[in-house]
Amino acid sequence: MSEITGKYFTLYELIQSSVAEEKGINNTPQEEDIIKNIEELIVFLDDIRENWGSAIKVNSGYRCPLLNKAVGGSSTSSHLFGFAVDLVPVNGLIDDFFEFVKNYLISNDIPFDQLIDEHSGNVHWVHIGYKNSRGEQRKEIKVFKNGKYEKI
Repeated sequence: MSEITGKYFTLYELIQSSVAEEKGINNTPQEEDIIKNIEELIVFLDDIRENWGSAIKVNSGYRCPLLNKAVGGSSTSSHLFGFAVDLVPVNGLIDDFFEFVKNYLISNDIPFDQLIDEHSGNVHWVHIGYKNSRGEQRKEIKVFKNGKYEKI
């Protein structure tokens, strides 16, 4: 598989996983459609990064089924198809980043499936699903609160 590189993001960033490394899971996609999905996601993310104006770290991108199960991901997760990513801004301004992404996507009428402000304990990240497993882009905006997802 050739290296896919956007202006700011690479295939490696979107498939690397410390959990996969710890558990000896090969998280490299073999399916051509998943690789194409990741290419689409990179273009989408490069646009967000360009307009945010500072570095963004990928916490989780593509997950093979074994990795998705190991991290407790949903069986219908867009991560399984190369269409979702969990991000944190390197500058630490996570709340500002979420608001920026929300406003940027809405004001520019950019298609996406889900934008979720997620917390788990002391960990906070922004989940962006470009498309879901059926290729839909529902423009859902949610927050994870009290163990439940709520639309906002």
